[in-house]
Amino acid sequence: MRVQIKFSIFTIIPLLVLLFAAQQAMAWGVNYQCPANLLTENGYLDVKNPANSSDPGCRDPYAMDFFDTCKPLIDPVTGQPSGATTDPNVVCRSIVCGDGHAYMADRDRTGADPDAADTYIFSFGDVTGVPEELLMGAGMGMMNYTGAAQISAPTFFAREGQEFYLTLTNVGMIERPDLFDAHTVHYHGFPNAAPVFDGEPMASFGITMGDSLTYYYNNVNPGTYMWHCHVEAAEHMQMGMLGNLFILPNQDGTFIVYPAGSGKTYTKFAHNDCPTPNPNPSMCGSTGYDVMYFLQEAGFDPAFHYADHTYNKLDFANMTDTYGLLNGRGYPDTVNPEPIANVNGYTAQPTPAIPFTINPDGSRSPLAILAGQKLLIRLSSLSTVDFYTVTVLGIPMRVVGQGAQLLRGPTGINTAVTTGSVMLGGGEAVDIILDTTNVAPGTYFLYTTNLNALSNDAEDFGGMMTEIIVSGPAV
Repeated sequence: MRVQIKFSIFTIIPLLVLLFAAQQAMAWGVNYQCPANLLTENGYLDVKNPANSSDPGCRDPYAMDFFDTCKPLIDPVTGQPSGATTDPNVVCRSIVCGDGHAYMADRDRTGADPDAADTYIFSFGDVTGVPEELLMGAGMGMMNYTGAAQISAPTFFAREGQEFYLTLTNVGMIERPDLFDAHTVHYHGFPNAAPVFDGEPMASFGITMGDSLTYYYNNVNPGTYMWHCHVEAAEHMQMGMLGNLFILPNQDGTFIVYPAGSGKTYTKFAHNDCPTPNPNPSMCGSTGYDVMYFLQEAGFDPAFHYADHTYNKLDFANMTDTYGLLNGRGYPDTVNPEPIANVNGYTAQPTPAIPFTINPDGSRSPLAILAGQKLLIRLSSLSTVDFYTVTVLGIPMRVVGQGAQLLRGPTGINTAVTTGSVMLGGGEAVDIILDTTNVAPGTYFLYTTNLNALSNDAEDFGGMMTEIIVSGPAV
């Protein structure tokens, strides 16, 4: 019997695209695809040819003091590289994926037992500014990034209309070399230009050890997002491969008085709440704020992490998170503004769970909110186990955005809601404005009402909780 196979252009083109993608995945190797040079403290860095850099400290990547003298611009909100380039319409970041360790908040703070509450993780580390030829060296020890995975993962942000290029290099698992896992970046909730950039392995492909892929995102929709590895997602997300991501709206930088006639002027906004054409004057500026910060809910199951570290069978069915985390930390670490180093001395937990300011000497201090100001909390969840409910004692909470969308009805009516608590499941995000008008100066607590998450494993009084400092006099 003869079997006749017919092809059409509609079957051949997708096959050719997949074949090309697979070929590129095998052939790419380690490389950057950023179309602009990275801005540094003293000029710019050409990562493909550092000798052309305008920053003198960036011209010799093999110099012993290279990473002391060649520093990318730091974002004042995140304390991490901004990704700013010589093209204002382009943002570029570079990350590696691998394994490492993080400290949970019930660790032995005397230093007598450095292994107490040390948790093995998979995650990502920031190598923005590391020249292309050193990326694998950065991951495998040459430039001191061995086991330098971070939780939460590096924080990304861009502005509406900016193009974001993100280079992911897979450096492998230094403590689990038997794991040949590919990894991806999944920009959760984002409408990608092409499936190859989605990171979902059935529609795209993972990045294998020794390879790089530069993801491309055209940020046309502002809002609060999140990102994570989507390969073997239940395991990799539980192990820590998740981070914060947010896009600022074009309305930022404009001056709007809200409420109309009140004399209160805002120049920062959670969303474009005064669209053109047909703005609604009564709502223009309604998402205005004075200070912004971001928090991501997650949890760790120490038994699962231990099993993954010690070559034991993983018990997915009984996964139980006994550490409740905000930005990869439990209280009181949440209110420590400084990065936290792990047992091996690497910066493993770079992101506090409070607003902070960077001092001239590079140290950080908690940032107080002046009474009368508005604080925007960009809250997301990448929990793999539980739903979490969060509340703030003593400060009204108003939810103005959800799922990277402004809360407005089809006729333009404002559907923002004032509430006493917010519950999120994994993959959800909201924008919350805390208005401190008529709020007395003092320290206020943001925490989960899931009482089992207000502990650090067996240690009471910790977990998913942080502080908001309101200072006077009122404004």
